[in-house]
Amino acid sequence: MKKRNPGYLKKIFFLLVLPFCAWQSIHASPNLNPAPKMKILIHVTVGPENPTRAALAFLVAKTAIAEGHTVVLFLAGDAVHLIRNSVLDNLSGLGTGKLREHFDAIVKGGGKFYLSGNSSKARGITEDDLLGKPASFALPEILVSLIVENDRVITY
Repeated sequence: MKKRNPGYLKKIFFLLVLPFCAWQSIHASPNLNPAPKMKILIHVTVGPENPTRAALAFLVAKTAIAEGHTVVLFLAGDAVHLIRNSVLDNLSGLGTGKLREHFDAIVKGGGKFYLSGNSSKARGITEDDLLGKPASFALPEILVSLIVENDRVITY
């Protein structure tokens, strides 16, 4: 009886089994159970006085939309200033990007904005500031309703 070369099994493994395993890993579905898409409310209370944190709130909203989630932002307190074109065009956070770029991506992705009616009135935000934007004034009851109906709430 002929004795087999001891490297014979290694050769078979490398020639047949390893390529099959590589093919399987390349062609396997990357995520059979993708994360469920969520409804996310981002409640923003910081305004232009904290540009990094304000831009971060919009960056997170933009990122969530890019990942397929539904996002609503509720701006209250000094955050209502963020809807003004002059602020959108000029605010940039340190390491968190430009507010206008984030805002435009949020709008393009279907995001919506609610502004506290009381905060807006106290800070001189008017209907003119909302023109052409997916934004509307809202009372605290709307905020409570949004909190209840969304899967996650993030506050900045």
